[in-house]
Amino acid sequence: MTERLKEIKSKIDDGEIDAAIQELNELLAQHPDNADYAYYLLGNAFRKQGDWQGALNNYQEAIALNPDSPASEARRMVMDILEFYNKDMFNQ
Repeated sequence: MTERLKEIKSKIDDGEIDAAIQELNELLAQHPDNADYAYYLLGNAFRKQGDWQGALNNYQEAIALNPDSPASEARRMVMDILEFYNKDMFNQ
């Protein structure tokens, strides 16, 4: 993992989500190498924002580029969360 990706991961961990998303999009546009990890980090950023669809889309991109990506496990965990959520409980 490059130093820049490590710095972006730290921003996500520290809650600087918007800045991290902007940097990841710039990184993907300029340097498509390590794109699988960048998409994984984008998925993490969107997940932290509560954007489940954005997270799943980016995890799927990472998996398409590298089936062994940590995005596989992250995607599975998000799907488990979404399948557990029972919308009917909140409509009573």
